[in-house]
Amino acid sequence: MTPPGDAADHLLDRLPDHLLVDASGRVPRADARRNTERLVSAARVAVAEVGVSVSAHEIARRAGVGVGTFYRRVPSLEALLRTVLDEVLDEILTVGDRALEDPDPWSGLATFATAYVGLCTESCGIGEALGGACGDALAPRLAELRELVRRLVERAQAAGAVRADVPWQDVPFLLAAASTSARTLDIRAGDRQWERNLRVVLDGLRSRQAGPCPGPLPGKAPEVDGAASGS
Repeated sequence: MTPPGDAADHLLDRLPDHLLVDASGRVPRADARRNTERLVSAARVAVAEVGVSVSAHEIARRAGVGVGTFYRRVPSLEALLRTVLDEVLDEILTVGDRALEDPDPWSGLATFATAYVGLCTESCGIGEALGGACGDALAPRLAELRELVRRLVERAQAAGAVRADVPWQDVPFLLAAASTSARTLDIRAGDRQWERNLRVVLDGLRSRQAGPCPGPLPGKAPEVDGAASGS
């Protein structure tokens, strides 16, 4: 999956008209366009790191512009976030479409699952959006994603690669469960923890023998400053 910063560069090449044309219908000057591009790039990273509750002030700060410039350059915070989230969901839908073309249905499903869980792990905002935090704003995209998951799972089941007793509706929850936080029960997640989790999920779905988990074992979480002294 493309890192947030690199994907933002791609997004800048295809900014939608509602983020480029002002209220009078005029296309902005080059400097104004650059500010819009900076805002979109900053929003992409902020959504990944902070989530969909990120404020206009925070995005403007990251972009190095004032909040007044923010509201001159974009119609609203919601419109900017929708643009960013639409682009990211387009990326995962593209991965899914390619997975459907894989002649090996299991390989296609596993490839999609890896990209999907990796994205949810990297971007807390996407995880929130997939969970419904954006209300109806992303309903069409989520409907496309549901249909994609259904087709991938049922295609793999028809090929005998996935357990027939697991309905496709279970799979989004299983993939969401594979995404992980940095620590739990004072155990620090390994660098590839989400991949280990996903391997267990995929092995549980698969009709045949399980494979080895990738990456290192989780480890003891480092002590937080002051924890040892009880402060």
